[in-house]
Amino acid sequence: MSGSYPHKIKELPLFDGRFDAHKLEAKNSDVLFASYPSGTSIPPHSHDTDNHGVITKGELILKMNGSVQKIGVGQWYHVPAKVEHSASFEMETDEIEFWFK
Repeated sequence: MSGSYPHKIKELPLFDGRFDAHKLEAKNSDVLFASYPSGTSIPPHSHDTDNHGVITKGELILKMNGSVQKIGVGQWYHVPAKVEHSASFEMETDEIEFWFK
């Protein structure tokens, strides 16, 4: 997995999902250190977790509730549980995601 993360982060277990990430598990949440190559598109989906994330490199294009948001470096976003959304990345992007159970 690529990504601009410190060595210790890259030693975490790999996330077994539809994108590249290292996963840090906690009691009531998971923290994902994710990397998306330019041109990545994640189709509409929802999940049972309440997700918060911050972009550390690049830009997230988030489609949710009929609107499109461009989330840049240093900006936080929130995807509530069970809300359908999709994501795309026009440039190489890294983000830290918090999935609250």
